Amino acid sequence: MANALWWRRSKTLRFGLPMLLLIVGGSFGLREFAQVRYDVQKVKRKMDPALEAQLKKKKNKDKITLESEYQKLQEPNSDWINVRGPRPWEDSKAVQDQQRKIENGSSIK
Repeated sequence: MANALWWRRSKTLRFGLPMLLLIVGGSFGLREFAQVRYDVQKVKRKMDPALEAQLKKKKNKDKITLESEYQKLQEPNSDWINVRGPRPWEDSKAVQDQQRKIENGSSIK
């Protein structure tokens, strides 16, 4: 009987063995969960080959370059008007009326 209880008295077996099993078992469990994650990502990335080819054609067709965007910025935009907002201490109605007068005066010229 005394030999049967030796594992209960040993702190290494009583606390260390469950901890070791938890660490080793947890690593296997995490591996399985990580594998599920990567499998789901693979499935989401799969696409119809015809649709994928169509997207590649569209991407090549609509290629935007830095130079083309710079040229768009260089073209003058006559629709743009710089409008100042009212200051916190100013009456917004008075400022709007003043801006309308200035806008109407400049459009008459």
